[in-house]
Amino acid sequence: MEPLIHNIVQLLELVGVGFEILGAAIICSGVLLAFVRYGRLFRKPPDEAEAQVGFNPYRRLKTDIGLSLLLGLEVFVAADIIRTVALEPNFISLGVLGLLVLIRTFVSWTLVLEIEGRWPWQAV
Repeated sequence: MEPLIHNIVQLLELVGVGFEILGAAIICSGVLLAFVRYGRLFRKPPDEAEAQVGFNPYRRLKTDIGLSLLLGLEVFVAADIIRTVALEPNFISLGVLGLLVLIRTFVSWTLVLEIEGRWPWQAV
């Protein structure tokens, strides 16, 4: 039974590290793609609908970067939960997990506020 538990713990460690790598990849690729998209916006003239509402490429860049950060933060939270609950289920690690989730939730809320101009719980 002991080797089976050891193998499961190793697998969960790898899954947690995999999620952290995925979160970092999401953020890095999202920011890179946002800048590529930003550069392409200057090559073509805005269409009629964009011109009427006052097209703002900088706002589009901020939104794209913010969305990639939000998705990456969600994946990091999943990695923290997997690693804490599955690998170190004690009160200290659960407290640290709670603080990390609280901080990342606050960061996510402020990113939503920056992107959408409203708090996540406010009606559209």
